[in-house]
Amino acid sequence: MAEEKKIRGYGEGKTDTVVSVDEVLKESEKIKAKVSNEDLLSLSNNAKFLEINGLQAGYGKMQILHNFNLFIGKGQSLCLIGPNGAGKSTVLHSIYGFTDIYDGNVIIEDKNVTTLTPADKLKNAGVAYILQDNSVFPDMTVEENLLMGGFIKDNVEQSKVAAEEVLKKYTRLNERRNQKAKNLSGGERRLLEISRALIMNPEILLVDEPSIGLEPKFIDMVFEILGDLQKNEGKTIIMVEQNAKKGLEFADIGYVLVSGETVMADTGDRLLANPEVGKLFLGG
Repeated sequence: MAEEKKIRGYGEGKTDTVVSVDEVLKESEKIKAKVSNEDLLSLSNNAKFLEINGLQAGYGKMQILHNFNLFIGKGQSLCLIGPNGAGKSTVLHSIYGFTDIYDGNVIIEDKNVTTLTPADKLKNAGVAYILQDNSVFPDMTVEENLLMGGFIKDNVEQSKVAAEEVLKKYTRLNERRNQKAKNLSGGERRLLEISRALIMNPEILLVDEPSIGLEPKFIDMVFEILGDLQKNEGKTIIMVEQNAKKGLEFADIGYVLVSGETVMADTGDRLLANPEVGKLFLGG
């Protein structure tokens, strides 16, 4: 009996619309175009709330990002899409301090934060990272998980005040504040992860795969929460999202990454309408 070939790829709908990962990578190489800093700046409305300049970064001797640039204005949202291994999560890791940076810099409000530790990025530069993996503490209660978000605050009371503000905002969590996190649904755990990141009142949210592993109804809920944080609280959001359609529908700006470089950049709406992007990442 012949071994069944597994299908891996992108897109939604029937299997004949799915493009294999290898084909996506091959075809993505063909759409490479020079994206200038002027192009990127115009998408940020010529603002530089957060900027990345000429970043060369990776892990140990493995370089992932090659002369990577990024510009985003305060209160904007940006979604990074591209094939597996393109360096999307490495961008978030580099901003937060999880990678080895060989050259280039990360600037926030004209301050060079490239070499700050993740704790300093959170406390002094207003950057919070929401991991793609299930990062709640399962045997802690909802309230205890929230308090962990303020572990670098000067005292516990400050964390408690911040936690109460978050619980007041998200009644779904408040109703479960004394329940252990392991008893929450997938969507509730994701809400808890986002809420925990808010304890330090960050200005910039780095969000890695917000929809991963969630049912459609919870995906919508998570994106509604992120939209509220951007539009009503002025948060600046940079996300990686494998569901490219959902990510680009949400974001003001989209970058397409291939092999650690930006090969396309435009508004989220225009990338959604781009036939090449549609073919490779949106299922045709």
